[in-house]
Amino acid sequence: MKETLDNKISVQPESSYDVIISGAGPVGLFLACELALAQCTVLILEKAASAHSPLKQMPFGIRGLSAPSVEALYRRGLLHQLEWHKRMKDPHMRVTQSQGQQAPRQVGHFAGIPLLEDHIDTTQWEYRLPGSPDTHLLSEMEEIETVLTRRAEALGVSIQRGLAITHFQQSETAVTVQAGDVFFTAKWLVGCDGSRSVVRKVGGFEFAGTEPEFTGYSVKADMADADKLSFGRHFTAKGMYLKSQPGFLGIQEFDGGAFHNAGTPVTLEHVQEVLRRVSDTDVTITALHMATTWTDRARQATAYRNGRVLLAGDAAHIHSPLGGQGLNLGLGDAMNLGWKLAATIHGKAPEGLLDSYHAERYPIGAQVLDWSRAQVAIMNPLPKTLALNAVIRDLINTRDGATYIAGRLWGVHTRYPFGDSHPLEGRSVPNFEWEDGVTVGERMRDGKALLLDFNNNALLKTWAGAYSHSIGYVGGDVKDALGVHALLVRPDGIVAWACNSQPDMDALQLAADRWFCK
Repeated sequence: MKETLDNKISVQPESSYDVIISGAGPVGLFLACELALAQCTVLILEKAASAHSPLKQMPFGIRGLSAPSVEALYRRGLLHQLEWHKRMKDPHMRVTQSQGQQAPRQVGHFAGIPLLEDHIDTTQWEYRLPGSPDTHLLSEMEEIETVLTRRAEALGVSIQRGLAITHFQQSETAVTVQAGDVFFTAKWLVGCDGSRSVVRKVGGFEFAGTEPEFTGYSVKADMADADKLSFGRHFTAKGMYLKSQPGFLGIQEFDGGAFHNAGTPVTLEHVQEVLRRVSDTDVTITALHMATTWTDRARQATAYRNGRVLLAGDAAHIHSPLGGQGLNLGLGDAMNLGWKLAATIHGKAPEGLLDSYHAERYPIGAQVLDWSRAQVAIMNPLPKTLALNAVIRDLINTRDGATYIAGRLWGVHTRYPFGDSHPLEGRSVPNFEWEDGVTVGERMRDGKALLLDFNNNALLKTWAGAYSHSIGYVGGDVKDALGVHALLVRPDGIVAWACNSQPDMDALQLAADRWFCK
């Protein structure tokens, strides 16, 4: 009979893997795909017995994918499998005005302030080429998970549902995981198990941040007099309510998160009371089909790694869902971590490569948390914030303001701090297209780094030969090189080195030494 790890008893594990991932949400699944693509053995342990949930389906499960996420899926050949956005009409779009003309299309919001497509000047984003994947699109959580699950299983990932991690111990060489009365061992453990992460808690990670300002409600209900609530998003003296699809409501009440934190069941009577208070109407709910609560609590792990244990997604950072950046932040974590952890497992990682995961992703997470806090501050129905809201609204209604906000919300401006040698370094590689119609994204399906040589430089081709196991060489003219002669692109699509003239081979070698081993 096996004894628990809590008793510090040596156990015989059932199976051994390179990596165990806690959580089969999009982040855990995508990370598993990246690791398996790099020939690592991966086990996912998921607490829920079923992958299906009404909260993952429309409208509760609607998620906006930003540019880095769209590009990541495109580079792995998965983007075309997402069909939901193709048949979805924007729920915030007003099809006609009183004159019968089509209204400006809303493509997002900042603090509830509409972001209109007509105001965004994409020509200001100098490195986005024609034919690049969308900067944003809507999808459904269940669809994303279905696509990633299919991909993970095809790559040989083992997914065990209904089996939650309850404890683990790590040594200098491995991590032993307990899930109920079953034990597994792996070289590494990654917590992708959400905001209440067991991996984070057992692993002793500090989770620092700020407490909530409001309780948010997502509701599906029948109402006797739904016409008392106007369509769209409305700010009131008590908070905000959003009426979109028939029978579906979003509500925010600035109660300091008291109701959500109390853990009290959400009843019809409570939802009706909150809705009446926030909307200042006497609307009547006749049936409550579904309701869930959330807050704007904003916290982040102060370190994303503790020995052989790492965090990604909501396990590493939580914030308000305003702007829909949580999923994108987590997918970015997975794309950044996957190739680095795989190289470490295979003994092909330069010193400090795995630590660069925290160094690169922590500032991005901190920035998203700050943007979340800023939106909450602007939405708070205090008299002193109304003027600030009006100023931001005026700015978003300008071309430059809308373009800047959209670029930040959609991750177009994301850049890792590699230095200032070239403006592309640290950024996502543009989707260059060769004369035969093949793009950079299509050449990244195998998860390898690329040396792109637009001038067929013999010196570069010879240099790349020494890294043939980790870097693919691609020469030839492209339709629009943006003035660039050559680039070194990491497996996650980030430019590690670039030049606009004769290549500096010493600078290229320094970049390669930082990220790869021969």
